[in-house]
Amino acid sequence: MMSDFEARLRAVSLRVTRPRLAVLAALRDHPHVDTETVIALVRADLPTVSHQAVYDVLRALTEAGLIRRIQPAGALARYETRVGDNHHHVVCRSCGAIADVDCAVGHAPCLSASRDHGFVIDEAEVVYWGVCPGCAAEPVQR
Repeated sequence: MMSDFEARLRAVSLRVTRPRLAVLAALRDHPHVDTETVIALVRADLPTVSHQAVYDVLRALTEAGLIRRIQPAGALARYETRVGDNHHHVVCRSCGAIADVDCAVGHAPCLSASRDHGFVIDEAEVVYWGVCPGCAAEPVQR
């Protein structure tokens, strides 16, 4: 029986390989992680996989549209498997935690720019910044 990941890879004409499956599983279970974290997670299942192999897999999966690369200002690139729904993110200014934020109610209303300058808009990227509940609960050091 073919797994969902195998089907996704084949649907975009990518070969099914253990590193690709491991990266998809790592990102499914740990969204919004950086490259070094992906490497560590993949190596838990495939100890001999190289850094370069993981970088190559991340690039191929991003180009194929199976994962999304996000990079909030001043932060390392992060990856997630949630693609194609034009969702946004909220980022903690203190610890860097990232969470998904669905687009406003309705059919992707954030794609209706007040002025499109002749562009055919197909995606909007919004990043909300703030302080996560964990950091907000920490006492201030003086």
